[in-house]
Amino acid sequence: MTDSWYADGAAGPLGSHALEGPTGLREMADALAAGSVTARRLTERSLERIAASRASLNAFRIVRAEAALAEADAADARLARGERLPLLGVPVAVKDDMDVAGEPTAFGCPGDFPPRAADSEAVRRLRAAGAVIVGKTQTPELGQWPFTEGPAFGETRNPWNPAHTPGGSSGGSAAAVAAGLVPAALGSDGAGSVRIPAAWTHLVGIKPQRGRISTWPEPESFHGLTVNGVLARTVADAALLLDAASGPAPEDLHRPAPFSAVEAAGRPPGRLRIALSYGTAFTASATPLDPVVRAAVERLAGRLEALGHEVIPEDPRYGPVGPAFVPRATAGVRELAARVPDPGLLDPRTHGAARTGRLLGGLALRLSRRAEGLLRRRTGEIFDRFDVVLTPTTATPPLRIGALAGLGALATDRAMIAACPYAWTWNVLGWPGVGVPAGFTPDGLPLGAQLLGPAESEPRLLALAAQLEAAEGWARHWPPGSVLPEAGLAPSAR
Repeated sequence: MTDSWYADGAAGPLGSHALEGPTGLREMADALAAGSVTARRLTERSLERIAASRASLNAFRIVRAEAALAEADAADARLARGERLPLLGVPVAVKDDMDVAGEPTAFGCPGDFPPRAADSEAVRRLRAAGAVIVGKTQTPELGQWPFTEGPAFGETRNPWNPAHTPGGSSGGSAAAVAAGLVPAALGSDGAGSVRIPAAWTHLVGIKPQRGRISTWPEPESFHGLTVNGVLARTVADAALLLDAASGPAPEDLHRPAPFSAVEAAGRPPGRLRIALSYGTAFTASATPLDPVVRAAVERLAGRLEALGHEVIPEDPRYGPVGPAFVPRATAGVRELAARVPDPGLLDPRTHGAARTGRLLGGLALRLSRRAEGLLRRRTGEIFDRFDVVLTPTTATPPLRIGALAGLGALATDRAMIAACPYAWTWNVLGWPGVGVPAGFTPDGLPLGAQLLGPAESEPRLLALAAQLEAAEGWARHWPPGSVLPEAGLAPSAR
């Protein structure tokens, strides 16, 4: 296999002149510790790039320019005193469903939201690791859709081609990392919301085991469907951010055993048996797989075979996963919609989901939680014979901006299922998955695949992803277009 599907050139979307110095999370941390760059300079560069892309990519809901520079100056003072922390002075971003003290948490909704009094646990842990929080990234209303658009903020666009979405619901975080505005970012994943935008922006996206990164002040999110995760351009950077953000709050409901993601990503995976799966759980809706996506995943499977792994076609036995998903998802929407300052401003589709959540929020919700053990045993049977399951992340390339705008609730659900039928099952199970780049369409749109494992299997998935990255060279390649404030939207250069 060749790497001919990669974009030519390594210039970032704001021009190669804007990417001097370290660009990765680990590179920045090392440069700061060595004294070859200051936290203020890295933060200034991040803020400059955010400002230059604001009207074109629209990745950020909130930019903390003054606060971030103050945090950077404080980090420089600590570095000068000889203090060392994993992310001391490194600028990062978090999704707009995470509390940052002094900032509102609108979660993609319109309206006037009050500032939060305290950081969420994940943000608190990033600060404890020394990170500078430059801002909060865009997400669709209550994280419901695989696109990042809405009346509260407009459209967030894909750095690889601004006519297309970066995906959702962590689309702002994905766009920010893919464009080099920040080296890595936190997102959240309730039905693929980290892995889908990772696939559509050529990133690594980790959906960790439920509870790995705390969702506090919620003891669990969306009745256990949603977990916090990370987006980065390399496995090493994703692992570093995962380690920094991981750990429970005292009131969390889920507490997986701790491990070092950085160490796991540095170990060889050994020879693995990998199930190549194109099957999906039953959805009562058509989910055709685009041939270009299938070809990209087949190519990746061939790469894994060349690395010495055994790859065999086989599908998990998902069983009735759908009935265990819908009550939890819609009940979560209902609960969050009731908290917004002005529910009348919400999308009609949100009101529809909330109504469904009210109908299913009793017995159906309780039964959906009780079914988890059976579903894990049924789906997990495949891991008696295989170590990892490889699937597409999405069934289609990135959707065009506005593709789902103006649709009714049922039409939106069908369009979402058709585009993204592969990721949501693992949210019901609570198990980890790592999204990795799989290639590009002929016209340069990114595609992705998932490495899926059983409970607490992140070490194996990260080791395999790192081995695959070393063979594929993902991080050498940046979006080919330039998005400059005076130029507006520039077309892809592929």
